[in-house]
Amino acid sequence: MASMNLILLQDVEDLGLAGESVHVAPGYGRNYLIPKGLAAPASAVALKQIEAQKEKIEAKRKADLEAAQALADKIAAMVIQIPMQASDDNHLFGSVTERMVAEIYAANGVKVEHQRIRMDKHIRSLGEYTINIKLHQEIIANGKIVIVRA
Repeated sequence: MASMNLILLQDVEDLGLAGESVHVAPGYGRNYLIPKGLAAPASAVALKQIEAQKEKIEAKRKADLEAAQALADKIAAMVIQIPMQASDDNHLFGSVTERMVAEIYAANGVKVEHQRIRMDKHIRSLGEYTINIKLHQEIIANGKIVIVRA
């Protein structure tokens, strides 16, 4: 199968870090990575640009890691309560989804994309739950949420 060689301009989850050379399917490169500015075709010019920006990329990566760690500490210290209507046997009318959890975190001053929240399955009963939030490639925060009767 054919592939194309690209240089990543930004970190791409499950693919690589900025400055790395990667081989991807031609359609993925042409239709997604290049138009969104995430990658550029591998050429001598692109390689020189990446080498010139290597220190800047490393400084940004370090700052992102520190910011993610600070956010992980903040999330670990929080206990989020979510009021939901439930039956007498503690089953919810509806369920708690990743998007709902992200909105509640945002209301409490913590901006988290719902795609980064990992739950085994949607929550459908009252109780305490631990969720994982992938903040960075190296940092996964553990958040505690409590589902209470509304």
